[in-house]
Amino acid sequence: MVASGSGPASIVELSDADLPAGDVVVDVAYSSLNYKDGLAVTGKGKIARSFPMVCGIDLAGTVASSDSPDWAPGDEVVVTGWGLSETHPGGYSRRQALRSGWLVRRPERLSLAQTMAVGTAGLTAMLCVMALEHHGVTPELAADGEVLVTGAAGGVGSVAVALLARLGYSVAASTGRPAEAGYLTSLGATTIVERSALEAQGRPLDKERWSAAIDTVGSSTLATVLSQTRYRGAVAACGLAGGNDLPVTVLPFILRNVALLGVDSVQCPAAIRAEAWQRLATDLPLEHLDAMTTVEPFAKLPELAEAILAGKTRGRVVIDVAGGS
Repeated sequence: MVASGSGPASIVELSDADLPAGDVVVDVAYSSLNYKDGLAVTGKGKIARSFPMVCGIDLAGTVASSDSPDWAPGDEVVVTGWGLSETHPGGYSRRQALRSGWLVRRPERLSLAQTMAVGTAGLTAMLCVMALEHHGVTPELAADGEVLVTGAAGGVGSVAVALLARLGYSVAASTGRPAEAGYLTSLGATTIVERSALEAQGRPLDKERWSAAIDTVGSSTLATVLSQTRYRGAVAACGLAGGNDLPVTVLPFILRNVALLGVDSVQCPAAIRAEAWQRLATDLPLEHLDAMTTVEPFAKLPELAEAILAGKTRGRVVIDVAGGS
C-alpha cells in the first residue's frame, strides 16, 4: 500500500529492488491499523515526508536475511515507530528492509498476530501506564479515586482500560459511543463517562474528580480532564483525535500541582521499548486482547482507513499482510 502524495494510497506491486536501505530484511506477516495509518492511507493527513512511501507504522514478521550479528533468519520480530511510513517505508508490504536497532524480539507469550493486536496503539498505552507509575500514581495511592481513559473504545484506549484494570486501578472509560459501554465494562471499566461531559469548556479549575488520566483525544477534552484532576495527580497525553490545540490555563499546574506527561512511542528508546513489550506480555490479559481484536485482509485497508478516521472502529484491527486479499 503506497502513498503517492496525491490522493489516497494504492496497492502497487514492488520487488526486492525497491527495498530501502537496511541491514535486516523481514518477511512481514501482520501489521495493524492506527489513526495515523488512516491519515496516511486516505491521504487526509501529512504523514509521509517523501513519496512514494509504503504506509503502515508497525509490522511483525520473520527475519529473511540479516547483516547484523543480533538477528538471524527465522527470528520472529516486531517493529513499531522509528518513522515507518513517514521517513522509512512501512509495514503494509510483504517484505521490508529495516535497521537492526529497530527490531524487538517477539515476546514468548504473544503470537505474531497478537503482537500486532497490541501494535503501536498497545505499546503507547503501556508507555502511558509506565509514565503514570513513574510519577507515583500507584493503585494504592489512587485507591480512593478513578483513573480516566478518554477515547476508551479506540485502540490505545481499549488496551489502556484492560491494563489499568488488571493492575488494580479503578477505571473510568470515556466514549462518544454509548453502545460500547458493555464492551468497555468487559475490559474492566467500572464507570462509563459520556464524551460530551468532557467536551464542553468549563471553569479553569473544576471539581476534583480523577486520580489520574490517560488522554488520547487532546484539545478541549484534555483541558477539561486537567481541570478535573486531583491534587498531585497526573495526565498522560498521547493523542490528538479531537485536535492538537490545548485551551487550558496554568491553574491546574500551579494550584493543584497536576502533571501533564507527554508520551511518544515513535522515538521511544530501545531499552524502554523492550521493557514495555515485556510488561505487555505479562500485564495485558490475553483474553481481553483477543476480544478487542479483529483480523482483516489487506484488501480492506482503504475502507478501514476511512472507518478509523470516522471513529467507527473498535479496539484493535490487525491487518493480515501475508494473507493478501
